[in-house]
Amino acid sequence: MSKAAQQYIRPKDIDNRSTFQQRMVWRLEALAWDLIYWWPMTALGPDRASDFLGWLFKSIGPLFSQNKTVHRNLQLAFPDMGEAERERIAMQAWESVGRTAGELPHLSKIHPYQGDRVTVIGTEHLDAIEASDKGAVIVSGHFANWEVMAAAICQRPVDCLVTYRALNNPYIDRRLNKVRHDYGVGVLAPKGAGTRELMRALSAGRVVALMNDQKFNEGLAVPFFGYNAMTAQGPSRLALKYNVPVVPISTRRTGPARFQVTVHEPFMPEQSGTPEANLIACVKRVSKFVEEEVRENPGQWFWQHRRWPKDAWKSAGIT
Repeated sequence: MSKAAQQYIRPKDIDNRSTFQQRMVWRLEALAWDLIYWWPMTALGPDRASDFLGWLFKSIGPLFSQNKTVHRNLQLAFPDMGEAERERIAMQAWESVGRTAGELPHLSKIHPYQGDRVTVIGTEHLDAIEASDKGAVIVSGHFANWEVMAAAICQRPVDCLVTYRALNNPYIDRRLNKVRHDYGVGVLAPKGAGTRELMRALSAGRVVALMNDQKFNEGLAVPFFGYNAMTAQGPSRLALKYNVPVVPISTRRTGPARFQVTVHEPFMPEQSGTPEANLIACVKRVSKFVEEEVRENPGQWFWQHRRWPKDAWKSAGIT
């Protein structure tokens, strides 16, 4: 990887508005991160760290306020499912989050193309995109350990700019980004601050990768499990603007620190209608992909966030 590719881009406004007291708190948080979490999990090794935090989050997840969100979301998405089955999926979702946290210090040992920890299906699609020099927009969601998906792209290798959500704490944020760089994810652009970087990348024929499964208040209201959910239109808008394919990718955990990454068939956004109609059609297609993946493997999706507006819960009679 070239030195130019080793970039760490961080939104300056996060740090510029911080106070001295806030920076001291950040330093203490970073120390606690190292002593309580990072170093102990590193010492356990990938399998035991995955198992331990999976068990821990499954045990304490029901105590968090987000657990109510998990159950409301599951009730909305699967209204005909029995309560016992929804409870089982909720526990799987907490376990999945814990396993992801346990595996994070060991990403360098979870190589997509070396060893037996990761199976990548559909690599021919990545190879075709790299050979085309036209660029592409890769979309995915928070399935299993989504960090593995980024490495499967970049270590093929595909010249890809990956977006991420910057943490408020700059010390922990830099630690995580170093892990990602060491894992083979070369260039990262923070959400909201990386739009220009994404456009430059596509203009140069490079690939960009974005998550497209979380709530985005400024997005489009498109159906998700039968209820409108505000969905980011950025990935679809970029694919339409630069006339490049959309490439859906999903990740599934097959065991402790073991995964299957699937690169699905790319598709070109429709260009037959008005610009607004084309955009809506593409956003709907991406949302449908996410929904199908969640339906097939619901226990490994991130149910802890408020994907739907409260009105959707109310219309479904969920309190």
